[in-house]
Amino acid sequence: MAKHMVAVGGRARYWFDSVVARGTPALIGWLALVCLVVVVPASAGLVWADRHSPTSASGRLTAVWKTVGQTLKIGGEVGPPVYVLLSVLLAVVALLFVSALVGLITTGMSERIMALRLGRSLVIEERHTVLLGWSDQVFPLISELVAANANRRGAVVAVLSEMDKPEMEDQINTQVGRGYTTRIICRNGSVTDPAELARVSPHTARAVLIPSPGGEGGDALVIKTLLALDAAVPDRGSTTVVAAVRDTRHHAAASLAAGRGGRVLNIDDITARLIVQTSRQPGLSLVYQELLDFAGNEFYTVAEPALADRPFGEALLAYATSSVVGLLHPDDTVELNPPMERPIAADDRLVLITEDDDTAFRADGPLPVDENVIATALSRQPSTARLLMLGWNRRASMIVTQLDAYVSKGSRLDIVSPESESTAQTVQDCGARTRHLDISLHNGDTTEPRILHDLDIPSYDAVIVLGYDGPGPTEAAGPDDRTLVTLLHLRALEQATGRELPLVTEMLPNLEIKRRE
Repeated sequence: MAKHMVAVGGRARYWFDSVVARGTPALIGWLALVCLVVVVPASAGLVWADRHSPTSASGRLTAVWKTVGQTLKIGGEVGPPVYVLLSVLLAVVALLFVSALVGLITTGMSERIMALRLGRSLVIEERHTVLLGWSDQVFPLISELVAANANRRGAVVAVLSEMDKPEMEDQINTQVGRGYTTRIICRNGSVTDPAELARVSPHTARAVLIPSPGGEGGDALVIKTLLALDAAVPDRGSTTVVAAVRDTRHHAAASLAAGRGGRVLNIDDITARLIVQTSRQPGLSLVYQELLDFAGNEFYTVAEPALADRPFGEALLAYATSSVVGLLHPDDTVELNPPMERPIAADDRLVLITEDDDTAFRADGPLPVDENVIATALSRQPSTARLLMLGWNRRASMIVTQLDAYVSKGSRLDIVSPESESTAQTVQDCGARTRHLDISLHNGDTTEPRILHDLDIPSYDAVIVLGYDGPGPTEAAGPDDRTLVTLLHLRALEQATGRELPLVTEMLPNLEIKRRE
């Protein structure tokens, strides 16, 4: 019996699919037939069940016709045949017109809803922030923008990418979370097409950010995006444009594409400087984190006409809740810690550290200074350093150059990396350029515990762990996988020796720099 029911159900579905496949006329015919099969008997039943219905057969048939006509909205008029026929014709025409109108409205609304879901509608905002392109950097950027806009009502971040709008929104909600006051708007489109760039209204934006997607061709995509932006918005007005490239070789081309007023960050150079400085100064990574994210205090610039023509030293005591650290000149050059007697020009802006962009208020008068708590820096005799670098990537040569500028002559740098002809040549070239560092390259896989144990790592003044650019010695492992394995081996070595290692590491793809203080 069960098999028979399954067979009947399967045949019914097959018959229905066949009817649908025949097209609209077949569907209309079957729908009309089903309606008549249901409506006519039901109308007859109502008439025969009504005690007030006519008793004659012709009267009851007329009542059935009226009921069917009212149910199917075809009039149900009675009279001469021509009159009935024309009334049915008019009712059918009206029904077709209303159905067509409803269909057109439904189709238009469906297309509009689909366009909204695809993210192809225009963003009409002002003073918003635009993110062009999609990469892993989008999530920390949005997180920081949300924190920065915590004191602003109606803040908007518009993201343009070739990724589908629902997918972008899902990833942002997963990585960044919900419940913030900043509104995130996602739009689908090519970042290298000026017409599609207009969807996020870059001409009215407060800032346009273009992160590098990384990988082969990532910097080229940034340059093409800058050129498309220049074509879409020839006159940027007060809009700030900031882009980022990873490879130093592409920085000049990207700066040219950004045009006057655009800013292009050299990620490799910035990363190299941060790694070197945090490796040389304990605690500096915490200072950078405090100043460069939007939690706590960070850098801001303010115009202060009241301090025009006054010496810079006077501005140091002008703010009760902020610390003045430098000047931003009209040509966009920054001067940190200028001489105390340097006069502040009328069009200079003060660079200060404060909690937010609305917390920089001048004090009522000069603040008192307790000179008894001012400590004099102790002079330190320069000493040689023993440094260890685990891993090698395209930023390593810049890190070596930066290290050479900070250490004393006679310092030593040992590099451990799977040796290749290109790596050996690059290390040799670095050694020829350094003045203070003696460099030696050791062939080895940093994920092997034996190699790490043989290095006597606790004897080094600083250990720098770099992420690989490519697959490296283990094809199945990614750059971060090998870095994490190396860090775990170093932690085991710490536990075994009972000594804390002065360790600095970078993590891809967001190039997070970590130092265990």
